[in-house]
Amino acid sequence: MRVRSAIRVEGIVQGVGFRPFVYGLAVRLGLGGLVGNDERGVFIEVEGAPALVEEFTAALGGSPPPLAVIERISSRAVPATGETRFAIARSAAGGRRRALVSPDVATCADCLREMDDPADRRYGYAFTNCTNCGPRFTIVENVPYDRPNTTMAAFAMCEDCAREYHDPGDRRFHAQPVCCPACGPRLRLLDRVGGRVAGDPLQGAVELLRGGRVLAVKGLGGYHLAAVASCEPAVAALRSRKHREDKPFAVMVSDLAGARRLCEVDGAEERLLTAPSRPIVLLRRRGDADVAPSVAPGSRWLGLMLPYTPLHHLLLRRLAEPAVLTSGNVSDEPIAYLDDDAVARLGGVADAFLVHDRPIRTRTDDSVVRVFRGDVLPVRRSRGHVPHPLPLAWELPRPVLACGAELKHTFCVARGGHAFVSHHIGDLENYETFRSFTEGVGHFTRLFDVVPEVVAHDLHPEYLSTKYALAQEGVDLVAVQHHHAHVASCLADNGVAGPVIGVAFDGLGYGQDATLWGGEFLVADLTGFERAGHLATVPMPGGTAAIRQPWRMAAAYLDAAYDGAPPGDLDVVRRNAASWEAVVALGHRGVNAPLTSSMGRLFDAVATVAGGRDVINYEGQAAVEWEQRADPGETGEYGFRVTDGTPFAVSGSDLVRAVADDLRAGAEPGVVSARFHNAVARVVAEGCRRVRETSGLSTVALSGGVFQNVLLLERATTLLEDLGFHVLLHRRVPPNDGGISLGQAAVAGARDRLG
Repeated sequence: MRVRSAIRVEGIVQGVGFRPFVYGLAVRLGLGGLVGNDERGVFIEVEGAPALVEEFTAALGGSPPPLAVIERISSRAVPATGETRFAIARSAAGGRRRALVSPDVATCADCLREMDDPADRRYGYAFTNCTNCGPRFTIVENVPYDRPNTTMAAFAMCEDCAREYHDPGDRRFHAQPVCCPACGPRLRLLDRVGGRVAGDPLQGAVELLRGGRVLAVKGLGGYHLAAVASCEPAVAALRSRKHREDKPFAVMVSDLAGARRLCEVDGAEERLLTAPSRPIVLLRRRGDADVAPSVAPGSRWLGLMLPYTPLHHLLLRRLAEPAVLTSGNVSDEPIAYLDDDAVARLGGVADAFLVHDRPIRTRTDDSVVRVFRGDVLPVRRSRGHVPHPLPLAWELPRPVLACGAELKHTFCVARGGHAFVSHHIGDLENYETFRSFTEGVGHFTRLFDVVPEVVAHDLHPEYLSTKYALAQEGVDLVAVQHHHAHVASCLADNGVAGPVIGVAFDGLGYGQDATLWGGEFLVADLTGFERAGHLATVPMPGGTAAIRQPWRMAAAYLDAAYDGAPPGDLDVVRRNAASWEAVVALGHRGVNAPLTSSMGRLFDAVATVAGGRDVINYEGQAAVEWEQRADPGETGEYGFRVTDGTPFAVSGSDLVRAVADDLRAGAEPGVVSARFHNAVARVVAEGCRRVRETSGLSTVALSGGVFQNVLLLERATTLLEDLGFHVLLHRRVPPNDGGISLGQAAVAGARDRLG
């Protein structure tokens, strides 16, 4: 007796070696039938003895290829045909697209061995890949994920590559970017105006780096700017030309041994460094780390990553030392990814360009993570993770587009049970970044066949993402308050609907009362929220100027803390004496001085009073530096008052006064920083305790950019757990505004389910 079964496999099963896996399994069991790709995933028909067909079906989900992510396997009986041979069918197109696209994957060990073997035809080849590694998302134009639908379409395979590509027993069977030196992309070295430089491009690039030059390198998702990490003149020149005054640069090291020479690396950090996604990992810097002062000025941390393309491996090996590798852009522009545009935009930064002729479809920055309690805490989710879908715990009634926030922008398209959070776009503050956002939305909606019927957006009327949403026609609009979106993002990240106590601490977001929120205690689920408490409001003198010049927040807080007469011997007062009274007056008059409850602005104020950071050069700089100054052994904390009411209000000015008084009494800034962090952790715990008393809730979701501060996160989480709370943290999307779009999509879907 023979039976035949039609099987459907959905998930990330295209471009990851799934069809050859199926073919090998069927041939080993002596089954007939076929396997192919279509717009939904992989389709299989298998025929043979009932026990063997059953064994085949069970093995599909039990031992798939390493990069496959199986979400669903379904099967049904169909009439047997007597077929005894198994074949790989031509990909089928048409119908609604449901196939998932793999993220870009770091070069595998097998490909590295070939690149290192002088007898192999891919020896030293900078574009070696197979079904287990290589470019995916950054080259895909459409689905099914087949070569004609990628930017490799223009590269005709040579006979040897074609033989591998069509051999089901080969590691490169249907590896869409497969190529070799005879038929694939090639390197070129260009001067700063785009003229070709003669000689071996790779060796020429290495010699330029060793000579203290800045090199632009075309990578997977865009251009990087590179310099030898130990060469201060080169790194300083890069920093000056890029107009990046203080923000740390990432460093690429050739291997784990190189990482350990620069930083302390524990087991969890090692796993992240070597993961297929190859993110930048923030690590504790060694005191003897041989890096130039300009790599990460004043920072105890370094962002390290390992090579993730063959070109990176070859470049780092020849260079034989770590290299700065930072996004190829100037100031706040998006990363360059088109060749002509890169030469035009980066010609004033780079001394030369190491380029290749494989087009990049979608610009994608590197992902950034850090470790918290042995697990990942995302800071930026991008290359290596996108467009991996985030499964939703609830089916969406209608397709959703969530337009995100303004800073650290991402968008999200969602349908059914999947949310596709975009790569990191950047700060939506200029035309180039906004265009990257709109082009990305177009690409995602085409790639995943989503026609949005519901569009979610922030409440802030001046965000470009909000304006984009409001311009859409024929859709239902859903406005989502910024901090509700933060909490909803944490809920969706954890597959929880709520209600929970949501603590959302960040820089600022538009509140329902027309003030700028940012130190919030919410009772929230996915459909709505109530504001249970917040940090007491103070003026933001000068509006956005107070973000760039945090001494203005110090002035507002000190004015409140000392009833208009702060001590004149405070350094922050003396440093800014010429403008102090005028700035305080802005707050008193309420002219260009919106009220804010932002915890981020409180951190800014304290970092200015105690740390001396009057002006910042990148978002969150004062708070980042303030965290690093904390004495880890200090257990003291400052007191604060809470004003009862609905909502209650926590006095931030009490903390500022305590900091100022402690400094005047001779306390060291490191001790002051630790006591302040301990006090803010106590604010979290006390606020949640109060909300539990009135709501009965005992689960807390922590979200917002302030919770990227692992010192605060550790101490707040410990206090909450000691009080019997269950704490939800971010693990798949960042707690900062990079996760906002997921929260907006979750809220829009939940409200849509209610009708």
